[in-house]
Amino acid sequence: MKPPALIDIEIFPPFDGFPKEGLSFLKRLKRNNRRPWFEKHKSEYEEFVKLPMQSFIAALKSPMMKLAPEFQVDPKKSMFRIYRDTRFSRNKNPYKTHIAAIFHVHGHWQESAGFYAHIEPGSVYVGGGIYMPGSDQLKLIRRAIAESAEEFIDIIEDRRFTRRFGSLEGEKLQRMPLGYPAHHPMGDWLKFKSFYAGAEWGEKECLSRSFVEHVLGAYSDILPLVRFLNKALGRGK
Repeated sequence: MKPPALIDIEIFPPFDGFPKEGLSFLKRLKRNNRRPWFEKHKSEYEEFVKLPMQSFIAALKSPMMKLAPEFQVDPKKSMFRIYRDTRFSRNKNPYKTHIAAIFHVHGHWQESAGFYAHIEPGSVYVGGGIYMPGSDQLKLIRRAIAESAEEFIDIIEDRRFTRRFGSLEGEKLQRMPLGYPAHHPMGDWLKFKSFYAGAEWGEKECLSRSFVEHVLGAYSDILPLVRFLNKALGRGK
């Protein structure tokens, strides 16, 4: 019997960069997005896409514990599956043609703001925040923005944030949300339906081990926004 400390622990290979073979596989998957083709080449997915992404997450875990210990960084749980949910989509292709990971507050998957990393042929996207929160979550976030306007503005106008991300991304309402006057001083921000920002890099960014360091830099710059959102949702410090 294994000692308790060793149960459920898996060692992943050192992350030396996302392999070019993985990007090549994703390119070919885009041209051959069919189950028979994927099953024939599944071993390539496992070796050149899934395992390197898990190694990246494993390499991110220790420094993330120092940067933001409230977030779960788990090679088995943080990575999105390659399989698409086609039930409510016109696009019936069964597989995603990118690989991605998301990091939420421990115990609050899909109930907290978090960090995101996305790799596909040609580009890498790294950022954080919350995408399309539910109605109750939106009300809490908007209330926090209205009541802590100065703190929010300081975060999104901070030099590190604007230099890295520019501004918030996402769709906005045409009109002010219910409960707020038409000329509310925070109106431009209260209209957002999502609250996130990110940086897009070329695919070369992910090909070396320094990718971990660069991702951590981006997460550090967006951490104040993520924590503001989680505090609003009752999920943070």
